[in-house]
Amino acid sequence: MSTNSTTDSAKRRSGPRAGSAFPRSQPDHDCPLCPRLAAFRDANRAREPKWFNGPVPSFGGSDASLLIVGLAPGLQGANRTGRPFTGDYAGDLLYATLLEFGFATGVYDERPDDGLTLVNCRITNAVRCVPPQNKPLPAEINTCRSFFTATMAEMPRLRAIVMLGRVAHDTTLKTLGIRAVHAPFGHGAEHQAGNLRLFDSYHCSRYNTNTGVLTPKMFRAVFTRVRDYLADGSGLA
Repeated sequence: MSTNSTTDSAKRRSGPRAGSAFPRSQPDHDCPLCPRLAAFRDANRAREPKWFNGPVPSFGGSDASLLIVGLAPGLQGANRTGRPFTGDYAGDLLYATLLEFGFATGVYDERPDDGLTLVNCRITNAVRCVPPQNKPLPAEINTCRSFFTATMAEMPRLRAIVMLGRVAHDTTLKTLGIRAVHAPFGHGAEHQAGNLRLFDSYHCSRYNTNTGVLTPKMFRAVFTRVRDYLADGSGLA
């Protein structure tokens, strides 16, 4: 594990500037900003009209101290169910871990009406719409960053961010105005940005867990650090 501090300018900017005008944190269901993603969404709606098939909203209250950032909705997971990490393999590990560490209550049952509730925790994605082959283009990541910025801006008690994978890491750093050289990505790495602590983790995808890139033990170790940080720093977790 490594812990890095940002530059002085980044330290002064611990989040989006108070009082700044940001767009809404949730895109319209028919958001047209990324033509390729909109076309893919329309094709999915035609093929599976009962699926959610739209920009997936954040899950959890805006008063949370912890924000978890993923890559994008999975085609048959969040894109189908309308809730982040719900209905695909990544959600199995993520929600089991959140339940274990007290960041969720209830039972995760791979559907948005399973009664699962997040505790002092919120989940969002760097890109809100499902991309073809689960690979958003750089321009799509940049376009969707305005919604991520607004999501952070509406969280006054935010103190910790878990970034699942490099795309989540990079978009978080760019939102905070931090140069990548001052906060390199690495599983288990931690970076301080003003009053925010940033925690890196490999994404909890099926590929990463099946290949041993990420094990449940490694994933739990990250959330042990998050829980301890929030408990020691604010007593909110």
